[in-house]
Amino acid sequence: MSLPTLEEVLRVSEACGEIHQSYADHVMLCAFLAARGAEVSGLRVGDADWGSGTVLIERQSYPGAGGIVTKPTKSRRPRRVPIVQLIEPTPHRLTAQRPATAPLLRGPRGGVITTASLRDATHWDALVAEMELQGLRRHNLRHVGATWFANSGVPLHVIADILGHASIETTRTYLHTEDAALAKAAISFDQHLGEASAQP
Repeated sequence: MSLPTLEEVLRVSEACGEIHQSYADHVMLCAFLAARGAEVSGLRVGDADWGSGTVLIERQSYPGAGGIVTKPTKSRRPRRVPIVQLIEPTPHRLTAQRPATAPLLRGPRGGVITTASLRDATHWDALVAEMELQGLRRHNLRHVGATWFANSGVPLHVIADILGHASIETTRTYLHTEDAALAKAAISFDQHLGEASAQP
């Protein structure tokens, strides 16, 4: 399936928020930080650095046999992700007057939100099918964020750093060209040909 548009992601977030606000926040953070679900669960209040306008992603949290397991990210390298304007209200609300070591986001009962718990609590498959987004998985939100960065003109090596990829080739597999970007490419192409043909 093609990746959802910005409007569709916002609609999915809003629908999840009707179940509980934490689910809406999880969707927004995964998409706009281009982060894995476990990485969003691993964020702490102090990871939002308003001075630099970035979020530090250096750990992931998920339920384990003995409780919540917290360990480094998949790449084992900390990375900083810019806080874009559309996501700003979410971390602002989640960090306001809270201790730096507190988890940034937890579910309605105080637990870690996993892709499975998000799926079950929101009836995800039925929810996205109703929106005609069949096949949209929670992890696709990370791909969406990466694609938004790419189609905004962010260089590939910067996107690789945002995603925590050691290889730019891995980053390429995350990117999907949006129809709007294709239309923009056609306009640029036509303009270029028009200028070339106008020259003597």
